[in-house]
Amino acid sequence: MNSVIDLLVVGGGINGAGIARDASGRGLSVLLVEQDDLASHTSSASTKLIHGGLRYLEYYEFRLVREALMERERLLQIAPHIIWPLEFVLPHDAGMRPAWMIRAGLFLYDHLARRNRLPASKAVRLATHDAGAALNPGFSKGFTYADCWVDDSRLVVLNARDAAARGALIRTRTKLVSARRQGDVWVAELEDRFTGRRESVAARAMVNAAGPWVETVLRDGLGKSSTQSVRLIKGSHVVVPRLYAGEHAYILQNADKRIVFAIPYESAFTLIGTTDIAFDGEPGHVAASEDEVVYLCESVNRYFRTQLSAQDVVHCYSGVRPLYDDHSANASAVTRDYVLHTEGGDGVPPLLSVFGGKITTFRRLAEHALEKLMPLLGRSVGSSWTATSPLPGGDMGGLTPWEYASELKLRHPHLLGDLLERFARSYGSVAEVVLDGARSVADLGADLGGGVTEREVEYLVRQEWACDAADVLWRRSKRGLHCSENTIVRIDEFVSGIGQGRKSEIA
Repeated sequence: MNSVIDLLVVGGGINGAGIARDASGRGLSVLLVEQDDLASHTSSASTKLIHGGLRYLEYYEFRLVREALMERERLLQIAPHIIWPLEFVLPHDAGMRPAWMIRAGLFLYDHLARRNRLPASKAVRLATHDAGAALNPGFSKGFTYADCWVDDSRLVVLNARDAAARGALIRTRTKLVSARRQGDVWVAELEDRFTGRRESVAARAMVNAAGPWVETVLRDGLGKSSTQSVRLIKGSHVVVPRLYAGEHAYILQNADKRIVFAIPYESAFTLIGTTDIAFDGEPGHVAASEDEVVYLCESVNRYFRTQLSAQDVVHCYSGVRPLYDDHSANASAVTRDYVLHTEGGDGVPPLLSVFGGKITTFRRLAEHALEKLMPLLGRSVGSSWTATSPLPGGDMGGLTPWEYASELKLRHPHLLGDLLERFARSYGSVAEVVLDGARSVADLGADLGGGVTEREVEYLVRQEWACDAADVLWRRSKRGLHCSENTIVRIDEFVSGIGQGRKSEIA
């Protein structure tokens, strides 16, 4: 067993990575362990939005919406390469929520928190608005408002990268087998899921940020019970060929009072989601049901001229949201707020467990977690810092990803414009690190498929913990939508030859 670390974080989703980043920046020694890949479950299965949650106003979640709206502005500032503004069009259906109610909700949404970067909502006539062309003729009135799109899994990876740059150890494919208090430390047994090798580590404090497995870690790993619990809700999404022209999104009201989003996705596609269904299975094995696919297609068909069927779906994904159990009867009404449960202190090594939360508020959740943990570790809380410090690649000099792509094209005229645009949106200023020394397309190595080159894969393995093709194609990028099965084979073969491909541990 090595020397004692300050903090062991269990879980490599957005909350675990956010806490590891904040803790490392406050001077704590941190080890984060994740049993699979970073963002391999809930945090890569979202609707890809940074938003306040307009519909949460119906459930009087004013504090949550306000906090989320404030975080929307902060995240847009620190990660402009992977988060950018998105206009939403809400067609009005007179048979559902009345227009005055929607307008009042949008007014609140505009004013619950200060808006510096996004426009205010407004009413529009769909007969003359560009967004109306794709809709069925019965929709004449609508509203627009702004939220933000996010590359969710890259948000997780960049938090982990920043934590590692500040001294944290990030270990993927590493499972917490057990942990017990021994004197003033936690002694945890970890298992390398590649080799089966086990080792013990000692930590002054632990964070259980295991998402859907938070109760499993408490019960099976720590031998503890909790008065807090999570409610597992499955959300599924489908991807179809581009449904409409334009870069705006739609928010669609359904007769069951749920809403469904239709969002431009990966240039050639439209992302549609999500469902809300109670789930009681194994969170690591979840898939969209036929009924969910039909539900999402029918939701869109009520509004759009182009009609969809299950045969139009080119990809679908599902995730299990570990919502804090507030005992709501309706799955859609379960709070998206979070609860942080702490125990220990006064000589007893602390444990903090995360119940619930949403991707938009992860940074504030991490701040709250450190505000609780630092005093229990005998440290001063210090100043919060994550709200203004850019995530890796976010320091683009105030440029948008598209403006930064233009700069890259001027500096690298010998490289393909499409590749540089994608690099600007994925890597931001770190694109120059990936491209370092490349004077021609050939310098980037072979194209393994979908525009993914050997140079890019090597970077993702050595710097972003990618271990196989799924890590590269679905979580470090979304190029899986553009690739064949042959690409998967080629990337896996290339990764296995790098040497570090089995697992990265980056300080």
